[in-house]
Amino acid sequence: MRYLTVLPAYGRDYKSGKAALEDFNANKDFVTATFDHPARYINKPQIEAGTEVMIRFKKATTFVKVKL
Repeated sequence: MRYLTVLPAYGRDYKSGKAALEDFNANKDFVTATFDHPARYINKPQIEAGTEVMIRFKKATTFVKVKL
């Protein structure tokens, strides 16, 4: 299984996991958060099936997980 952590793009932030999931499912852009590769913009259709995505929100202090 693959894992990916993303942050809201373009200065967006969310107060709830529900709001973060709504934008993720609406194919809005997020930024990858990795240590070994440069950050890049990504949205749901670009993520490989079988990946577990952790969406960080509330200034990256909280997260919600979704499995594709």
